[in-house]
Amino acid sequence: MKKLLIAAVLISSVHLFGQTRTIKVDYNKSAGKLNTMFKECIGAGRANEGLRADWQQQLALAKKECDFKYIRFHGLLSDDMAVYREDSKGNPEYNYQYVDVLFDYILSLKMKPFVELGFMPNALASGPETIFWWKGNVTPPKDYKKWEDLIKNLTQHFTERYGVEEVKTWYFEVWNEPNLSPGFWTGTQAEYFKLYDYAARGVKAVNKAYKVGGPATAGAGWVPETIDFCAKNNVPMDFVSTHTYGVNQGYLDEFGTSGTVLSPDENSISGDVINSRKQITNSAKPNLELHYTEWSSSYTPADPIHDSYHSAAYILQKLKQVGNAATSMSYWVFTDIFEEPGPRFTPFHGGFGLLNTQGIKKPAYFSYQFLNKLGETELQNSDKTSWTTKNAKGDVQLLFWDFTNTHPGEKVWNQTYYVQDLPSKEKGIVKVEVDGLQKGKYTLEIYKVGYKVNDVYADYLALNKPSQLTREQVNAMKKKNNADPIATEKITIDAKGTFSREFKINENDVVFLNLVKQ
Repeated sequence: MKKLLIAAVLISSVHLFGQTRTIKVDYNKSAGKLNTMFKECIGAGRANEGLRADWQQQLALAKKECDFKYIRFHGLLSDDMAVYREDSKGNPEYNYQYVDVLFDYILSLKMKPFVELGFMPNALASGPETIFWWKGNVTPPKDYKKWEDLIKNLTQHFTERYGVEEVKTWYFEVWNEPNLSPGFWTGTQAEYFKLYDYAARGVKAVNKAYKVGGPATAGAGWVPETIDFCAKNNVPMDFVSTHTYGVNQGYLDEFGTSGTVLSPDENSISGDVINSRKQITNSAKPNLELHYTEWSSSYTPADPIHDSYHSAAYILQKLKQVGNAATSMSYWVFTDIFEEPGPRFTPFHGGFGLLNTQGIKKPAYFSYQFLNKLGETELQNSDKTSWTTKNAKGDVQLLFWDFTNTHPGEKVWNQTYYVQDLPSKEKGIVKVEVDGLQKGKYTLEIYKVGYKVNDVYADYLALNKPSQLTREQVNAMKKKNNADPIATEKITIDAKGTFSREFKINENDVVFLNLVKQ
């Protein structure tokens, strides 16, 4: 039996490299409305960074080209946002001037805040423990009633400023990764549940229709326990939130000094999401929304996979595998303007962002830009590594990729592997066939990301990795890495109504086809 299995594996792997993969769809066979959970939310570092002009400019670009709906960040209540202090008699004083600047800007882009309630204002904190260079206080409140009053006052302020109907569409998430102690929370699980209970009461005291949830844990933790606590104690819970990253070891790299290894598990990321959905289904609250408010290939802000062309295919692979299990998958984060380990000293340092500090688009950015070009109606499609869609104008979109985990294994860190020049090997042919098209003239636009195509890290390597970029270098990189079509051609579809084309594909290539009806 073992010999037969080995033979079968050898045959399939031989077949794989010379294979023709076929994506065959029919314009008239719809699979329903496209699920756009991939662009429901995007992450950012901390609230105070959102007051910077360059951060705001980058968010406007990401909104325009990727159309993210919500944005989530840490530190809304931290002291650099000047939200809370107490007078000499211990009476609370509230101030939302900085918060208003940030939230006004977010709403001006037609985006919404996914409001993370944290960290602890120092005047309300029970201890001195902090996290990150910017020192977010991670201790429980010294007075839970004052914590509840702060949340209630903040929620009331949002209501007065933006209106009930707007705030009803927001999400209020209590804290961040309280299961990492030491780390993001010095208290116990029971103390987190108490923090959650008081915060939820504060939100709901303003309006029962406002949505509150958690536990915003690392590694998909505490989901059944949080639901169970809320169900047994009659504590409001409108959604579950948690996080997952595609590496096997650890959960937190506070100062960007850890070594990481990309997980070899084909079901990394998606396995956690699907399991969280099962935990909800089997709970006392089976219909809760599930928001993965952080996810990425790696949890460290110094992981070169974030800059690599491998990331583009990785993102698409994981989102496709998640399917309908999550309400939103919030990629962590949109920009390298991100100071958890302190301000970064080089333009490409393995930062989480889809854009680097100078606003240069990384390969990962184009995954979201291409996803946003998909039509509103999905077509029936048996190929597991593609999306095929159409829009109301009669155009057809195909987004397909190859994801190959080329990482050599646990003895080599990402930090050593992904900083190298990594040419991609050939993976054969993808044959695309679309039937049922209307006769007539079309324009075919072909877009691509892959090794040395919209691959800014390759350009950075070619410059010998300068620690600073000149204005000319930045402009040249932006111009070269802009996801313009690599080819455009006129097509005539005859009475048979079939479009057929073959494409060579390499490891970790991403290809987007737009067939535009004239």
